[in-house]
Amino acid sequence: MVTEVTSFAFDGIEARPVTVQAQITGGNPKFFIVGMAEKSVSEARERIWAAFSAIGLGVPPKRITINLAPADLRKEGSHFDLPIALALMAEMGAIARDALVGWAVTGELGLDGSLAPITGALPAAMAANARELGLICPAASGAEAAWAGEETGILAPATLLELANHFKGTAVLDRPRPGALREPEDAPDLKDVKGQETGKRALEIAAAGGHNLLMVGPPGSGKSMLAARLPGILPPLSAREMLDISMIHSVAGMIENGTLTRERPFRAPHHSASMAAMVGGGTRAKPGEASLAHHGVLFLDELPEFSAPVLDSLRQPLETGDVRIARANAHVRYPAAFQLVAAMNPCRCGYGRASGRACGRGPHCETTYQARISGPFLDRMDLTIETQPVSALDLTRPGDGDPSAVVAQRVAAARAAQAARQPEGPFLLNARLSPAALDRVATPDAAGQALLTRACESLGLSARAYGRLLRVARTLADLDGKEAVSRPHIAEALSLRGRQAMQAMGPPPLREAVSHQES
Repeated sequence: MVTEVTSFAFDGIEARPVTVQAQITGGNPKFFIVGMAEKSVSEARERIWAAFSAIGLGVPPKRITINLAPADLRKEGSHFDLPIALALMAEMGAIARDALVGWAVTGELGLDGSLAPITGALPAAMAANARELGLICPAASGAEAAWAGEETGILAPATLLELANHFKGTAVLDRPRPGALREPEDAPDLKDVKGQETGKRALEIAAAGGHNLLMVGPPGSGKSMLAARLPGILPPLSAREMLDISMIHSVAGMIENGTLTRERPFRAPHHSASMAAMVGGGTRAKPGEASLAHHGVLFLDELPEFSAPVLDSLRQPLETGDVRIARANAHVRYPAAFQLVAAMNPCRCGYGRASGRACGRGPHCETTYQARISGPFLDRMDLTIETQPVSALDLTRPGDGDPSAVVAQRVAAARAAQAARQPEGPFLLNARLSPAALDRVATPDAAGQALLTRACESLGLSARAYGRLLRVARTLADLDGKEAVSRPHIAEALSLRGRQAMQAMGPPPLREAVSHQES
């Protein structure tokens, strides 16, 4: 006969069902594992032999064949140890065959019969629940798997012997409780930032609409300080967002003791990060920094120091909200709907021409340094601001700006306005509105459209940049509590596109007159 047990293989964060079949027949003693199994799966036979010996169970000297179906799906990871062991025990008669009916199994065996924690317990439990199955997993992963819902049966033994005794009825395993839910930690406060009023305003706009932000300024002007305060003005994760992020963190092995958090991710990789580290991949594909920042912030400090291929690899997820890793025999997808915040010096020496300082690297230092970043990448930045050095007078004054709690309330109100316009379907921030939705909710008035048209003609903006300008203007209207996008919102959105956009609004006297009228 053949004994079958359900397990899972991971394709991105999706747990795909795998049927583990065990058969014992006569013939020369052999132990085969077939079904496109990688080395860690093939090594399961050594761990199973040792674990069986530790609990006083002998492997019969016969031909043992383990098949992992479907055969064309690559099987990776040591979590197939336990389902193979249980299928073999049922085939040997050590446990009843019907004991495994209604259960999916995942877990790694130790040589002493203990069960080691695994990655992907939460996606596996979610997949088992979707198929109306319970999940058997190691005790160390039980608190994580329990987050799949009360209706999902969970067995979380610490050893193979505990599980065997449970099936025999000599012991009973209780359902584990979900791990702790950690509330967001206190982030640095915006009121500690002195000066940089434009930077604070841009940070608020970026938080309200989920916009990408680039800060350009000399060293010590407060770029990293501003970025570190962004989490303090973002709203906590919703239940759906927390589940999405936890699934990614589970596959990446970043959940400890089943503890989940409502704090939005804030990832700040070093500029030496490789492409695989940034977007995922490697020999065994794992989520990269872009996916680990899903529903949160990816902060890239010293932006031009990142290699050009790494930066350009982010262009596709910035548009689509996911990462697709192409393999020879498969394609792996990870969610990556992150908000990009970047900081850079204007040139290699750090100060640039605008500072009035002499550059020891020549007149082309600024141009050469900024040329490290491709135009298409910069085209995906919604907001570009210049941070000026803070004066000594500002440093001696106490902080007089709004604290993070007050700014967070305005951000929450703006996001509530965005949600109210989307009564059906998934909620999308302004930065991710489709072109059709943008036409419906962000068409400016006549004066605003005239200014926008003139700016686009002067700057030669792409269709993408045009749409991003409208999305920022829509966020500005939401922060003002306005239903319609008007000229002041278009003007401020243009002013936050950098030095060139300000030039498109006309000569300084005209810009001052526009600002005066709009104030």
